[in-house]
Amino acid sequence: MATFKVSSSVPSPSEDAEQLKTAFEGWGTNEDLIISILAHRSAEQRKQIRQTYHEVFGEDLLKSLDKELSSDFERAILLWTMEPGERDALLANEATKRWTSSNQVLMEVACTRTSTQLLHARQAYHARFKKSIEEDVAHHTTGDFRKLLVSLVSSYRYEGDEVDMRLAKQEAKIIHENIKDKHYNDEDVIRILSTRSKAQINATFNRYQDDHGEEILKSLEEGDGDDKFLQLLRSTIQCLTRPELYFVDVLRSAINKTGTDEGALTRIVTTRAEIDLKVIGQEFQRRNSISLEKAITKDTRGDYEKMLVALLGEDDA
Repeated sequence: MATFKVSSSVPSPSEDAEQLKTAFEGWGTNEDLIISILAHRSAEQRKQIRQTYHEVFGEDLLKSLDKELSSDFERAILLWTMEPGERDALLANEATKRWTSSNQVLMEVACTRTSTQLLHARQAYHARFKKSIEEDVAHHTTGDFRKLLVSLVSSYRYEGDEVDMRLAKQEAKIIHENIKDKHYNDEDVIRILSTRSKAQINATFNRYQDDHGEEILKSLEEGDGDDKFLQLLRSTIQCLTRPELYFVDVLRSAINKTGTDEGALTRIVTTRAEIDLKVIGQEFQRRNSISLEKAITKDTRGDYEKMLVALLGEDDA
């Protein structure tokens, strides 16, 4: 379930575009006006505002925002204003320019989106970067990471609820044998994770637990705690089966006593506010005894805080 709230009375795209232009003019930028508009418009409405703004003023709204804003607030506004596929393409491209910690972002985009959403991201990647996600991921990664991540970003899973219980039993056995032998990089394991529907994967892991007496993630905990590939494999399984738990873990790491990871916090809030941030927030509070909104306001300040709170649906729409 989404958290952000669309305003009860939404002006036309041309009115919103005019108001945004007004926010950029004068001695200072009117950040509150920008938040009041963009944080309360759906993806389709934001797309129409961008189109209208370009038609009327001859400039991409993103470029105007980039010139007027700065720091974490700018990043949150820009990611939110982008079309979802365009945003995912940017996140994936940025991830291919960093070291191995960014493999998590590539996996996240590949495994927590629907097949159509991932396809849109791949198409947007073609349009913006004039190459494919697959080739950049393959260039950025090596060995087992390359095998897993290229397979994941190339996937176009079936989205239906139908499952084959006989297949689930067979593949639960294959996975168990490979985990027992610590063959985490086995081609069959990667094939199952990157091609089967999420419903089929859930059926397979339920069968795994029935047959072997423990959840698959528990079995994988017995491996080397410092094995980066094993960590990525665990996160992949979590994203495919219980994505809200994965996002809670990322948020908990991003908001902690040693400092705030604004990059991760911004990414999760802007990409999930229209999808399942309410469920993530409920799970966050259940596991941490503090609401996500309170955790964020303790660690953020100013317009950045206001924007995140608005996307959490905790301001006055």
